[in-house]
Amino acid sequence: MIDRKELAIFLRRRREALQPEDVGLTRGQRRRTQGLRREEVATLCHISTDYYARLERGTGPQPSEQMIASVAQGLHLSLDERDHLFRLAGRMPPARGPASEHIGPGLLRILDRLQDTPAEIVTELGETLRQTPMGRALLGDAGRFTGPERSLGYRWFTDTAARECYPIDEQDHLSRLYASGLRELVTLRGPDSKAAQLSTLLYARNDEFRALWGQREIGIRPPEVKRFQHPAVGALELHCQTLLDPEQSHRLLVYTAVPGTDSHEKLELLSMISAREMA
Repeated sequence: MIDRKELAIFLRRRREALQPEDVGLTRGQRRRTQGLRREEVATLCHISTDYYARLERGTGPQPSEQMIASVAQGLHLSLDERDHLFRLAGRMPPARGPASEHIGPGLLRILDRLQDTPAEIVTELGETLRQTPMGRALLGDAGRFTGPERSLGYRWFTDTAARECYPIDEQDHLSRLYASGLRELVTLRGPDSKAAQLSTLLYARNDEFRALWGQREIGIRPPEVKRFQHPAVGALELHCQTLLDPEQSHRLLVYTAVPGTDSHEKLELLSMISAREMA
């Protein structure tokens, strides 16, 4: 059963413990609120301010599992705090580990400070969980995909649009990379895993994947320098730094260009284009 009183208190305490800087917001000079405002948290959770306020007052309906997960992510809760929130709301906590999509607060804090840098948080299957504005400007909005299409590796073999921003002379290597990586995950996670389900779907749908799967290549690694062909700024050569959350198997990918290079100037131009479009 939902514990409305404790749920309300817990939400209020976690909101008051968060500072604007913790979630990538700017602290105004006249801010008097302890922690974040309710409307700020509601925006982070992608819910209405009225709904969130009712949860804090203990008068709202029992939230769905999807709603609780959204609130837990918006409040930058740890896994233990997330599980506690689910139990207070009368729900079973989701599984932990590689199947979980709850991003740890450490990775979120770093991502929130990279708003002017192309960056994204992805699962081990290449499902994008969060992007910075520059990440969307560089790679497109990956959050719009659902089902198997959320995996870049799956889209690579089923949607020609997934290859458009990559140079043609690298696409064969990237195909081998995705097939090899998926095979490693199937072996690691087992025949009942999400990775195994994706491999079965791809084997049935794509001739190129079937051929690569039959070669059983393992250990194919990505190029040290990632090359992109962006429709607005042209060719880019970027380095990708990776930060791993071993508990969740999530990766924070940060794309940078060497200062003084043509790619560095193009990233700055892309930043201006992105800011103008957002405005």
